[in-house]
Amino acid sequence: MPLAHIAMRAGKPEAYRQAIFDGLYRALHETFDVPEDDQFMVITEHDAASFRYGRSYLGIARSDDLVFIQITANNTRTLEQKKALFRRVVQLLGESPGLREEDVFVSLVEVAKENWSLGRGLAQYA
Repeated sequence: MPLAHIAMRAGKPEAYRQAIFDGLYRALHETFDVPEDDQFMVITEHDAASFRYGRSYLGIARSDDLVFIQITANNTRTLEQKKALFRRVVQLLGESPGLREEDVFVSLVEVAKENWSLGRGLAQYA
């Protein structure tokens, strides 16, 4: 049950944002075995004054098209699955909406299964 927070500069059309949602979900489905209809994602858009990043940190040339993707997920995936997720996200977002691989920043936050409540005040995975 991943939860994805996506942050980006404001100004892209709806189709661009939907392509990010679609590509990210597809990558999660394929690499993390996320089931159908398990889509919990939000995009926040920021003006230039509210969006800062290292343009060349670690030798990666980023642009203003940079997208931050933070995924919170159960701590049940292997290192190989995590690497596959990162590769697949970059590949799919490169295909649509056309993001450069340098402009895809992914952070994975892992939590124990009992740390989720998906509604009704219940700990569904505990």
